[in-house]
Amino acid sequence: MSQIALPFDWPAPEDSDSFIVTVANRNAVDGIDRSSSWPVRAAILTGPRKSGRSLLGRIFAAKTGGTLIDDGEQHRETEIFHRWNAAQEERKQLLIVAMSPPPLWKVKLPDLASRLSATPVFTLGDPDDVLVAMLLEKLLGQRGLQLGPGVINYIATRIERSYIALMRVIDALDSAALSQHRAITLKLARVVLQDLHMMDGHENTA
Repeated sequence: MSQIALPFDWPAPEDSDSFIVTVANRNAVDGIDRSSSWPVRAAILTGPRKSGRSLLGRIFAAKTGGTLIDDGEQHRETEIFHRWNAAQEERKQLLIVAMSPPPLWKVKLPDLASRLSATPVFTLGDPDDVLVAMLLEKLLGQRGLQLGPGVINYIATRIERSYIALMRVIDALDSAALSQHRAITLKLARVVLQDLHMMDGHENTA
């Protein structure tokens, strides 16, 4: 995979050509992509909210024909146990998507705990500078918003590195641009970031 689908709920094609891969998520993407090298026929994918973990799981299932368990922490332990065993018996890869790795689930079923401890874990990291800028440009563009010169760099160098913060900024910019019937300029971006208290220690001038 060179680019994977957008790590947000905004509609996006579920194919491996639309997900942006940078240093922040490359290890996880490569690990999922090389399922034939997993020590068992199962793996766990974790990552922060809005990081695209569920979407990456669906891409994996569609591409490989494997089985997907999303929101693993919320499933019954007996169900995960039986599906883990079935994956080994049927020689069909299973991907379990979750917010955090199994030790934090407080698994009560000993047999499941032992199986999960032998299952590789791949983690999507917080967005890096490159991913923040690329997602800003792509997601704002998808919403049909016009961007003034330097806006992407201005925002990308000021907000915190989290998918939730990024989504809040995009929603706020979208709302402000629509309500004022204007393009997103440096001035508008500054006002939005100030209102959200997301200047990340930078000066408040544009």
